[in-house]
Amino acid sequence: MSSETVAQENIAVGLRAAAAWRVRAVNMLPDYRLSITCNDGTNGIVDMSALVNSPGAGIYAALKDAQLFQKVSIELGALTWPNGADLDPLWTHEEISKNKTWSVPI
Repeated sequence: MSSETVAQENIAVGLRAAAAWRVRAVNMLPDYRLSITCNDGTNGIVDMSALVNSPGAGIYAALKDAQLFQKVSIELGALTWPNGADLDPLWTHEEISKNKTWSVPI
């Protein structure tokens, strides 16, 4: 299944999130993975499988429900989910820039 979420422009203020590290687009991949693109064109895979399957996953444990995981969106350049889970966009950008694939640590 492939769906894409794209960051929306803030219409009220007319500003666009321009920081290079902000996530601009996300596509769902199998096995709790996301394909992302940042504002500067940096792109790669965020692998959340180890985190969501970990006994110590905390708020991320709920994302093991595939239907909830697929509700990922982009808010202020960060990957977010309806249950309040999110990933720091700067950290995400740094890891994707280094390795193209980031296995989010537990």
